[in-house]
Amino acid sequence: MTEAWRPGDDDERSRRGARGSVKVRVPAKVNLRLAVGPLRPDGYHEISTVYHAIGLYDELTARRADTLTLTMDGEGTGELALDDSNLVLRAARALATHARVPAHARLHLRKAIPLAGGLAGGSADAAAALVACDELWGIGLSRDELAVLAADLGSDVPFLLHGGTAVGTGRGESVSPVLARPTTWHWVVAVADGGLSTPQVYAELDRLRAAGAAPPPVGPADELLTALRQRDPQVLAGALGNDLQPAALSLRPALTKVLDAGVAAGALAGLVSGSGPTCVFLTPDAGTAQAVAQALEAADVCRAVHLANGAVVGARLV
Repeated sequence: MTEAWRPGDDDERSRRGARGSVKVRVPAKVNLRLAVGPLRPDGYHEISTVYHAIGLYDELTARRADTLTLTMDGEGTGELALDDSNLVLRAARALATHARVPAHARLHLRKAIPLAGGLAGGSADAAAALVACDELWGIGLSRDELAVLAADLGSDVPFLLHGGTAVGTGRGESVSPVLARPTTWHWVVAVADGGLSTPQVYAELDRLRAAGAAPPPVGPADELLTALRQRDPQVLAGALGNDLQPAALSLRPALTKVLDAGVAAGALAGLVSGSGPTCVFLTPDAGTAQAVAQALEAADVCRAVHLANGAVVGARLV
């Protein structure tokens, strides 16, 4: 519910929104553990997941303008629609409606997170748009207030406002931070050629389960949370799991070669990220991560390879 206007609100917004240009950097996410329940009446699956933000970033710049426009460069240029179906513009309009301000901004997105890759790139960009436009327009909402708007935009958007490591429940939009001592985890990110449709992957999981061809569900996140608190990468590697991985492998069998190549090169574990097709590998240290990345590049089993540490903060002004 939008709050009523109060005397002095416009002056306060003017002070906060004095900047003519705002830049926000937002990370990708991986699901360290993703348990998928049955299909709900609203068309979503009930899930329990442990989100983890990693240092692979998109950047969104917002400037003052008389209309709302979006341009981009980097990953997905020419493929990603820049009309009102784009989550960036939807986020900006949702914030403007909530705050009762004109939806006027010139937005430019610089993408490094691949499209339809299981890394929540679209959700990350929506989170960046909320933070950037909130600052540009001098609205001054808290992260928790922004998260209410974020939940209506997509299941992963609330998490990417905060980042770090967190448990997600419901359809993923209900987020609770994981309380553990700070630890740097070393990841290798293998980007596939082409994306996978998230609804298609969920539908394939339903098909595999109906046919009795899916492995048992990964179960609750307790083991994963315990592993995080132990701060031992070998222990964490044994607790990773993703119910969507069999479906992603069914739709894209070549991902098995990617997973095998990463583990053979020294990764402690390989995992399809979310609905895929990006694969992520946990390594014990930075040196091993570099070696795994080089081996994946030499094996020519993926389009691109990135090194990324986690956990990192969510959408932030830079």
